[in-house]
Amino acid sequence: MAATSSSEIVNAILRAIEESGYPAAFLNNRLAGNPKKFAISLPENKAVGVWVYIWTLTHGGRASLPDEYRIQMTSRVQMNPLGLTVLMGYEPNLGLFAGFDLERHKTFTGDSNSVQIDIHAVRQALDQGLTFNRKSNDEIAIGVRPDHIVDYFNNAGELHRLGRFADTLPLLAKATAQQPIAPADIAALAAPRRVIVETIKRLSRLGSFRQQVLQAYGSRCAVTRAQLRLVDAAHILPVGAPNSSDDVRNGLAPTYHRAYDAGLIYLDEKFAMQINKSRVGELQAIKLDGGLKEFQSNLGKIHLPADKRQWPEPAFIKRANKYRHVG
Repeated sequence: MAATSSSEIVNAILRAIEESGYPAAFLNNRLAGNPKKFAISLPENKAVGVWVYIWTLTHGGRASLPDEYRIQMTSRVQMNPLGLTVLMGYEPNLGLFAGFDLERHKTFTGDSNSVQIDIHAVRQALDQGLTFNRKSNDEIAIGVRPDHIVDYFNNAGELHRLGRFADTLPLLAKATAQQPIAPADIAALAAPRRVIVETIKRLSRLGSFRQQVLQAYGSRCAVTRAQLRLVDAAHILPVGAPNSSDDVRNGLAPTYHRAYDAGLIYLDEKFAMQINKSRVGELQAIKLDGGLKEFQSNLGKIHLPADKRQWPEPAFIKRANKYRHVG
């Protein structure tokens, strides 16, 4: 496989960050070379800088190891002094990524610049988001689906370091596969390993919810019917509310996610998106109601999934409106 162009890799990373739910900017003056530097905008006006050392993931070339894929590092790694640094591969035919243990490979030498992963672990990430490949030297390589790339950025060090423990890797695999984990098994872990398993369990659950909701709605906004890579997944009954759920029937796909979470709009039990008059009154009182008429013109009966079994559950809607004090 020929090396993927720098522009294709940069665009793939930007799309992946967007699919993870965050806006990002590419900071380099030119596309070629490593590291590829990104600024990711986080909630509450926070940002993180990520340096990505990345090469095309290609077959290792050994007939005896048909599943071995690798990156060929061609430059030394310098650590981002103010943010995150990761070492990755990109497989353009699958549109998937591989993550490698930076601590093991940041010391670059000309005769040890090849880093491997089993391609099955990469392909498995299509279903599970993050997958783990323990190599013969106990190094952990990780398959990464695009919508989990920010999860990987934020947890790469701990995943590679703590995933080597025999009591931790099976639980991480269960977490990403959405399989039950006995509380006693998590409780038996040392504190740092317990934290990473619980973190990945939570992120995998949220990632699965987001993927199911977006698929159900065809990545189309339930309010405006637009796609445009602007659609996000929202819980009807918020996470943290009593009896909330990651069932797709507790999901919506709005471009108006922030307006929904802020209580400016709400969904009624007839599947119509309504304006919250009390919140409008608050905005009018402080003269921040500009554009309200245009905003409100898109409201009404929402776009629903083709499969009725994935339509919002009225019980979730009713509990959500009571919890939010709307409707």
